[in-house]
Amino acid sequence: MSTSVLGLVRASHPEPAAAVTLVTGLLAAGVGHRPAGVTAVVLAVLASQLAVGWANDALDAERDTAVGRTDKPIPAGAISRRTVAVGAVLAASATPVLALFTNATAAFWVTLALVSALIYDWPLKSTPASVLPYAVSFGALPAFVVLALPGAPAPPAWLVAAGACLGAGAHFANVLPDLADDARTGVRGLPHRLGATGSRVAAAVLLLTATGTLVFGPPGPPSGLGLAAVLAAVVVPSLSWYGGRGAARAGRRPVAAFRAVMLVALIDVVLLVTSGRVV
Repeated sequence: MSTSVLGLVRASHPEPAAAVTLVTGLLAAGVGHRPAGVTAVVLAVLASQLAVGWANDALDAERDTAVGRTDKPIPAGAISRRTVAVGAVLAASATPVLALFTNATAAFWVTLALVSALIYDWPLKSTPASVLPYAVSFGALPAFVVLALPGAPAPPAWLVAAGACLGAGAHFANVLPDLADDARTGVRGLPHRLGATGSRVAAAVLLLTATGTLVFGPPGPPSGLGLAAVLAAVVVPSLSWYGGRGAARAGRRPVAAFRAVMLVALIDVVLLVTSGRVV
């Protein structure tokens, strides 16, 4: 694999991109999409995730260079800023086209998720409203998945609300490793204003709220597995943040918090799908 291709993969933020794509793919299967429908959903979401990751690295290239982020491919010289920016434009353009293989209404919602995420990269990243794009984008994704079904009803409000809470929690968790670097380059989003402790609390509360909404929102009593998911929403982030503090003391960037959010999201969706209580 060439250096440029590896650089593009690294600049796409591959872990969150893969996690979000996997979760939406599982949700698509759970709500009853045929294989072709699942494929269309997955490809559209993957394109949107690539666009967001590449746009983020292209826009943040100067900041990342200023703080010595050699783990990022552009400051490390593995790929040019222009190449990453072109990739972002192409992936963003492909997202609604791929989504149209489902229907126009669904394509609108995934495009809304994409535009909202790009607005986070600029100009909302350094404002108190930085959490809003995460809430809108993650709330729009399950709406896209449900509406992509032929003749589907409107997505249930609890599913959209759970996605929005999960996205907001992911924002607070995702910023935690970068608080010090962001402070040096003038980024002042909502997590930076709350600080590390406030952001951990906000992420934990929002993640627990998302899980509780998924467990108690659908009709009927919650299952034992659903209640176990609520417990996981408490335990998993706590363990990850404890490990993150240890990484920080050892001089490494603590990256476990966002992985914990994605792990709990995956647990939530698997339980939701297997219980048959998605819509």
